[in-house]
Amino acid sequence: METLQSAGPALPALAVLGGYLMGSLSFAVVVSRLMGLDDPRTYGSGNPGATNVLRSGNKKAAVLTLLLDAVKGVIPVVLAGHFAPRLGWGDGVVALVGLAAFLGHLWPVFFRFQGGKGVATAAGVLLAFNPILGGATLASWLLVAFFFRYSSLAALVAAAFAPFYHALIWGPSQATLAIAAMSVLLIWRHEGNIRKLLAGTESKIGQKSAP
Repeated sequence: METLQSAGPALPALAVLGGYLMGSLSFAVVVSRLMGLDDPRTYGSGNPGATNVLRSGNKKAAVLTLLLDAVKGVIPVVLAGHFAPRLGWGDGVVALVGLAAFLGHLWPVFFRFQGGKGVATAAGVLLAFNPILGGATLASWLLVAFFFRYSSLAALVAAAFAPFYHALIWGPSQATLAIAAMSVLLIWRHEGNIRKLLAGTESKIGQKSAP
């Protein structure tokens, strides 16, 4: 135990690196290849994520992609949270590991840094970091998606509220900053969707796009 604690910043850095590498697994591409589908980067929005995989018409592939993208956000946060008390890490370190997993999804080292928008991975990170926060954010996504049928709009609203939920309920902290950074990046990655929403040309959930 003393040896681990004496490692200083090396262990948090390794944990962050591990989170990034886990996030770099682009399951939209992997699942599509294994199921004989077109590369999701070649049709629809070109985004390697569950929503675009759904446009292929294969719901099983989309659900599997969604779950695996969420899980890769859960695993590093759970592991960091498990070891945090023994290593003297605060919530800020755990949240930073989650942010690293999210960054891995956006810019995956294994896929030429061409990643998705990170909605499912961000959800996994938040649920693992704080189930109440994750549940509130997910509920925001579901409500907007149910009434408006736009996955991108739901993601934008949920992302905007996530750091405010954390700051209002648990107080502002380093973890809030990490969550806010993740939210800002997620909104930025939806720049094209924002333009389409304003123009009324955004695809709705379940709408197919030809390869």
